[in-house]
Amino acid sequence: MLKGIGDMANMMAKAKEMQAKVEEAQTKIAAMEVDGEAGAGLVTCRVNGKGEVKSLNIDQSIFSPNDKEVVEDLIIAALKDGKDKADIKAKSEMSKITDGLNLPAGLKLPF
Repeated sequence: MLKGIGDMANMMAKAKEMQAKVEEAQTKIAAMEVDGEAGAGLVTCRVNGKGEVKSLNIDQSIFSPNDKEVVEDLIIAALKDGKDKADIKAKSEMSKITDGLNLPAGLKLPF
């Protein structure tokens, strides 16, 4: 019977350790920033790990009175690129913690 208690204590210790690692990864992910771009760099943005746009830069050469829709499309494309890159980086950070844990496929950890 004591063996079962020891196994449970060991499992609880590992769960606490994993929780600490997940919290650390979440903090790291929130602080990371990636650059998105569109139009061969004519429009760029900086996005944090939460998917929030921190900055946007549009090259002056884009602007003319008839190009409003093109500029808007490039902005949307740059924002999507930045968010996609942030998502990839976030998944990479979480996989560093969960690799080797044999978690069920599709398990979503909180963040």
